[in-house]
Amino acid sequence: MIKKVLFFLAGLMIFSANLKSQNVVSVFDKVLFYDGYNSLEALASEIVPLPEGFFRLKTNLITTKLSEEQLNLLSGNIKLDVVVKAACDNYDRLGNVNIAFVDKDAEELYNPNEVQRIEIARFITPFMNKNRQPDTVPYVFQVDYLQHIFQDKNLREQYDFWLELDIFGVPYAANTQVAGCSGRSDTFYGSVTFNTTAANNTLKNNNVFIPLFMKHNLNNYQEGATDTIGKTIKNKLFTIEKNLTDAQLVLITSNHGANSGGEEYNRRWHYIYLNNDEVLRYRPGRTSCEPFRVYNTQGNGIYGNSPRTDAQWQSFSNWCPGDVIDTHIIQLGAMQAGEYLFTIDVPTAVFVEQQGYFPLSLYFQGKTSGILNLILKENDVIISPNPVESSFSIETSVMVKSVTVSTITGQQLISKERVSSIDVSSFASGIYLVSVELANGYKSVQKIIKK
Repeated sequence: MIKKVLFFLAGLMIFSANLKSQNVVSVFDKVLFYDGYNSLEALASEIVPLPEGFFRLKTNLITTKLSEEQLNLLSGNIKLDVVVKAACDNYDRLGNVNIAFVDKDAEELYNPNEVQRIEIARFITPFMNKNRQPDTVPYVFQVDYLQHIFQDKNLREQYDFWLELDIFGVPYAANTQVAGCSGRSDTFYGSVTFNTTAANNTLKNNNVFIPLFMKHNLNNYQEGATDTIGKTIKNKLFTIEKNLTDAQLVLITSNHGANSGGEEYNRRWHYIYLNNDEVLRYRPGRTSCEPFRVYNTQGNGIYGNSPRTDAQWQSFSNWCPGDVIDTHIIQLGAMQAGEYLFTIDVPTAVFVEQQGYFPLSLYFQGKTSGILNLILKENDVIISPNPVESSFSIETSVMVKSVTVSTITGQQLISKERVSSIDVSSFASGIYLVSVELANGYKSVQKIIKK
């Protein structure tokens, strides 16, 4: 009995310690957004004032400066929670969370077009009716890697960190389709909270941070949007001043264009290169959008009245209203100082009738000593198709170091480095083992079936 009590007390102490180590940093609490196609001046009589310290840069963009106390809590394991509540927009829209780096103690509110900014999270709002439950949708992002920005000594000395919440919305359909929305211009409420497990007491000066793109509208028909009109390719040259022990690219894209045959309905392969070496390939979209049906309470969206099969979802949907847009972490490992060329190529993109775009956000971060500490799970390495007829692709957010294919008894048949696809067309039908080693040392072994 005494042992049981001691074990219980020990467990209680550990539980209490864990509770104490949890920090909650609430930044935005149900702030209200308005018609993104309108101006603050035009809607001045309707707009609800924000609490002190919060500012509207646009009808769809609200910002606030993070305090030193808040920044000090943003270390360790960092979870970013975003909650969107329905007002008078019942369509799927794009939302994102950004950090703006503003000169320390600037006397005037900044212009977002004149300061460095990075996007740290992107999501799609569902088709919500404010009169039905649930009228809120949660989005969760694991963003541990942001601590190397929040706790960077040089950045903290030079800049104030402003957190932005951007939810673009339009009320026009809801004005006639949702009871109580006639004549209204408000669209969504938004909340943002960080949950962290550590408080930082010492700022670091071993970080390297290079913003590269902030919601650049990549397409193949506008000057500057692409490098060559007619091709969906964008290059960006950047320089690393020091040798790095670990580095990564943080990339966010999504596909927009709702016209017939538009980019929202075609899952294009995206190819990412660094100095012309492929470091990532991916196609947007989930296996199924059914898990998010519950948040789509207005029957005017892509969900319809009946569940769809996985194949039906994959045949036309690039995203699920009510879901996050993936953040791709491309781990690069150790890197030498020098110039590097980033390239994104979406060769099959069409942009029917010159409509649509791929908002592209990208930044580079690294360390001159130490590592960035990203832990992958088994399902972060995806081999498809499986079963396979001729070749399979490897999808992962980290650069592939090597791939080996072996028989089930261990006989090695293929061994290649820095590839993302393997040709097995000459193999006999059967089961094979695929071992994938990533640049960060993570290894995954999976079975494939050769037809």
